[in-house]
Amino acid sequence: MILEMKVPSPGESITEVEIATWLVQDGDYVEKDQAIAEVDSDKATLELPAEASGTITLKAEEGDAVAVGAVVCLIDTSASKPEGDSAPTPAKEEQKVEAPKKEEKPAPVAETKTYATGTASPAAKKILAEKGMDASGISGTGKDGRVTKEDAVQAVPSMGTPTGGTRSSSRSKMSMLRRKVAERLVEAKNTTAMLTTFNEVDMSPIFTLRNEYKETFKNKHNVGLGFMSFFTLAVVRALKMYPAVNSMIDEKEMISYDFVDVSIAVSGPKGLMVPVIRNAENLSFRGVEAEVKRLAIRTRDGQITVDEMTGGTFTITNGGVFGSMLSTPIINPPQSAILGMHNIVERPVAIDGKVEIRPIMYVALSYDHRIIDGKESVGFLVAVKEALENPTELLMNNDIKKALEL
Repeated sequence: MILEMKVPSPGESITEVEIATWLVQDGDYVEKDQAIAEVDSDKATLELPAEASGTITLKAEEGDAVAVGAVVCLIDTSASKPEGDSAPTPAKEEQKVEAPKKEEKPAPVAETKTYATGTASPAAKKILAEKGMDASGISGTGKDGRVTKEDAVQAVPSMGTPTGGTRSSSRSKMSMLRRKVAERLVEAKNTTAMLTTFNEVDMSPIFTLRNEYKETFKNKHNVGLGFMSFFTLAVVRALKMYPAVNSMIDEKEMISYDFVDVSIAVSGPKGLMVPVIRNAENLSFRGVEAEVKRLAIRTRDGQITVDEMTGGTFTITNGGVFGSMLSTPIINPPQSAILGMHNIVERPVAIDGKVEIRPIMYVALSYDHRIIDGKESVGFLVAVKEALENPTELLMNNDIKKALEL
């Protein structure tokens, strides 16, 4: 029986996918549920499992854009599984290693006096040396391409252009996911009135809390106490204070949400992914850290689904893990704002009239000025800063052990 395998729908609104990589070859025997291909949609890279066991016949090439529901391969389910591998036997392997043959001297060839291209006459060499040039880069007009004195005189030294190095280039097709990311970034720049406001956060209080409780927290919950839980809960608090930041535009209407779905930018093997922490307003420190870990692992392993990246009312991105000091993050449409975290650097700051060294992080909020005013954007970022600099009171209700569920 010949089974036609069709492209399943990866998610709502996705009409086609691209064959990124075939994991099997034409004519291979595949097992049911074996991953046979990786397909790119405009939101994620997904594995395509075999629907039955049998011999496979490929009907699409790598890089082909295939409509959802189209046939990409055939599986002959009546084919029997081959016995063992067709690897060469040791005897065959030995046959490949031939005994060294007696070296046969080639028949003598009459030598002819020629000059390789780039060989220079003594006079030419002297002139080129004075010019700081190499004869190998000059096409000579003498016999057999020899560089003559006249060639050396007429040669023009390079004006700073490097020589001797490789100057190759390559061209490769962008994946569907990368093309979609590019389109969305341009769309965000062209369709929003994007503006960015900045502030700085003294991370000392969070450092103190983490140093004191991170081991106990990890031992009890099997997950680390990172910065994302503090930032996520600080964002939840600030969004309640400034609901316009938790809104988006739909043509002539403004949609506001009474829940907080936080998108977190994660770097995966196929590029930037943005999985969503659902209902972050209901999560504790442990809940946020566990969800961040789960989504990060699924993204790293290429198992993240379209549904897990769909939606989101606000985004947090952390360029600091790559060493970024400051940036202006681009809004993730149709959302209206994104918070950028950056690296933490010890800097001198004024504290009660004295200069002290504190771990400082610059934070940036990019927002759509069409629905978020400057007062709201600045107020939101200040609220985030206040919560991060006073987490015990504003995020933990002055009960650290209860907040951390210790």
